Amino acid sequence: MSTTATDSRGLAGQTIGDTQICSVNQTQLIYRGYEIADLAANATFEEVAHLLLVGHKPSADELATFKTSLVGMRSIPDSVRDAIIGIAKESPEAHPMSVLRTAIDMLGHLDPDCEDNSAEAELRKSMRLMASIPTCIGVHQRALDGKDPVDPDPSLDHAANLLWCMTGEKPGTIAAKVMDVSLVLYAEHDFNASTFTCRVIASTNSDLHSAICGGVGALKGNLHGGANEAAMEMLADIMKDTEDGSMTTEAWMQRAFEEKRKLMGFGHRVYKNGDHRAGILRDWGLRYVSEENAEAGKWFKLGDEVQAIMLRDKNIHPNVDFPCGMTYFAMGIPVPQYTPIFVASRITGWCAHVMEQHANNRIIRPLASYTGPELTTWNG
Repeated sequence: MSTTATDSRGLAGQTIGDTQICSVNQTQLIYRGYEIADLAANATFEEVAHLLLVGHKPSADELATFKTSLVGMRSIPDSVRDAIIGIAKESPEAHPMSVLRTAIDMLGHLDPDCEDNSAEAELRKSMRLMASIPTCIGVHQRALDGKDPVDPDPSLDHAANLLWCMTGEKPGTIAAKVMDVSLVLYAEHDFNASTFTCRVIASTNSDLHSAICGGVGALKGNLHGGANEAAMEMLADIMKDTEDGSMTTEAWMQRAFEEKRKLMGFGHRVYKNGDHRAGILRDWGLRYVSEENAEAGKWFKLGDEVQAIMLRDKNIHPNVDFPCGMTYFAMGIPVPQYTPIFVASRITGWCAHVMEQHANNRIIRPLASYTGPELTTWNG
């Protein structure tokens, strides 16, 4: 495929639409006017979800009503629960993102508003998905662990309930806070691959659940949401080789450079001088380690070595997936569930974009530059 001086593959550098939801640039990540560091420090995930889905910062009364509604939407139908458990038993190697996609698809069949694309119905559907996805993740993980599912805990906030559903244990204050911050950081990121997928599907006037299933499929790939899993697997490879004495971190990295291995958790299509979210999550990960799991500090030490080598030799900064992998690992979260947890956050951004697309719609249909054979005749 021939390219011009400006390589536009992957729509690089091209603006393809307007949005009021999020702004991503070299110095800031903004959700509806609020910068990400401000939100991570001062807002809860439920407040951010209200901001994204409803469109404004909630008042105290609005937040209370929003949270009460979400708690009442956490349970999933028995048929969905049983399907998740059945997949875990019959196909334990099934990717958790594929299982979650199936669960969301089934929830669509059972949602009374499924085919209603009105703004009011889509907000209800969005809230139901936001509330029930942690339950789906928890049912799957506990089935994989050979345990019965637990009912969602109405006394817990969203992030803490997610951890509860997965483990059956109420998380400590710092664990709940770290998870809450990570959900805030992952909630929205303008026209990334999965969000754009959702908007393309929505632009055909398809329903919200169909659009979200497309988003899950896009996020599953290791060049997108799966990068946090791949980053942790990479660190595990390095740790194994360094602990058995077969290779230093420096040597491992130089070999990876020579082999042109793609090192996950580094670089970003937009952020060339560093991902604003990465430092925030690293700091919270280190705080969790210092308070709850000092042994896991070795992963952050290794991560700092890898990060320094990447910056020195390639001038490439880590993105948020790099500290996310280490932080979730320190918290004992199984690596295959990292990307489903990403969905538990990004569902808010996806649904906001589907609603925005439906509110001012034109079908998304770009043109292609044909590079195939010259015109010929079939019987020539």
